Amino acid sequence: MATPPGTRGTAQPTTSHRPQALTGARVVLPTGTVPGGRVTVTGTKITAVARHGTGRDASDVTDVTDVLDVSGHWLVPGFVDLHNHGGGGASFSGSAEDVLKAVRTHRAHGTTTLVASTVTDDMDVLVRQAGLLSELAEQGDLAGIHFEGPFISPCRKGAHSEALLRDPDPAEVRKLVDAARGHAAMVTLATELPGGLDSVRLLVEHGVIAAVGHTDATYEQTVQAIEAGATVATHLFNAMPPLGHRAPGPIAALLQDERVTVELINDGTHLHPAALALAFRQAGPDRVAFITDAMDAAGIGDGRYLLGPLEVDVIEGVARLVEGGSIAGSTLTQDRAFQRAVTIDRLPVEDVVAALSANPARLLGLADRIGSLEPGKDADLVLLDDAFEVKGVMRKGVWVVAPDLA
Repeated sequence: MATPPGTRGTAQPTTSHRPQALTGARVVLPTGTVPGGRVTVTGTKITAVARHGTGRDASDVTDVTDVLDVSGHWLVPGFVDLHNHGGGGASFSGSAEDVLKAVRTHRAHGTTTLVASTVTDDMDVLVRQAGLLSELAEQGDLAGIHFEGPFISPCRKGAHSEALLRDPDPAEVRKLVDAARGHAAMVTLATELPGGLDSVRLLVEHGVIAAVGHTDATYEQTVQAIEAGATVATHLFNAMPPLGHRAPGPIAALLQDERVTVELINDGTHLHPAALALAFRQAGPDRVAFITDAMDAAGIGDGRYLLGPLEVDVIEGVARLVEGGSIAGSTLTQDRAFQRAVTIDRLPVEDVVAALSANPARLLGLADRIGSLEPGKDADLVLLDDAFEVKGVMRKGVWVVAPDLA
């Protein structure tokens, strides 16, 4: 894959306003895949999408300055990641420079819109980090903040420090929301804990997504959380009781309710392919959002890392806590989730695009700007070859990974 240009400070390069057309690709639109289609970009926006237009001889590209023939490739919307802790050796719990390094790493793999996820820590630390992340959201580098912890169950803590966990007191939840200055996108809660349902209601009142996760809730308790306004299942199947035929637990409640979007980590480690297929069949392609749950090692490789205050060993791409051995996030990037979903899970490309782009964009309230290739939306595009390897990434009209058509 081509190397993205290096940047310092903000992760957004200068935008060119010269009209350009990408022609000849299999273009994945909300209505289906168009072979030999064309997407025209002017400035930061998509200005036209056509069902034909191959090479420089296309009859209706005479007003376009630059024409790029991308025949033999796939053209899909930029990926949207709702749940991501870092990458490129850097964490969203670190400095502004660290955050931007992680953002650039994931952009190189096609994620043009990213929500930064925190991990459990002292409340004062989380409040300070929320302030830093909100500044980067105001600059346009992040789409928001996801607080994963500390309001989660010690029974299902995963890679979170048990000593720092606490019940979801609505006043403390409000403290984090306020610290995010309007950029809190989502909070993961174990809603069965004292204050859980009231915290869900508070989040809904403030326009923040309430997500059920790291939970030991029963089926009935999860139904109550959904009725209170919870609309996301944080990495479904992981960090929650397994599906049972007498005690169905949260999985059944989250899968069956049409108001809930289910996050899935499609890295081959967090989920068996049969579990992934079950979720897609039960929820349907409009209610699945692929996430990475990535930590520092994404895009880097094996070694020892920190996830919040906890040490993590990454061996053959799998991250586990040094103490206890629990899975500790992932080293996944969204292009690999895409490739695996199509080539191994055999999902239709259109369904995978929905799970990576349209569905999370809609959940974030950004569907009018991103998530699909339509005129008027941001020119966030990913170019893939026949093996579904990234060959180019455009964000707001700028190639952050230059097209590699060799």
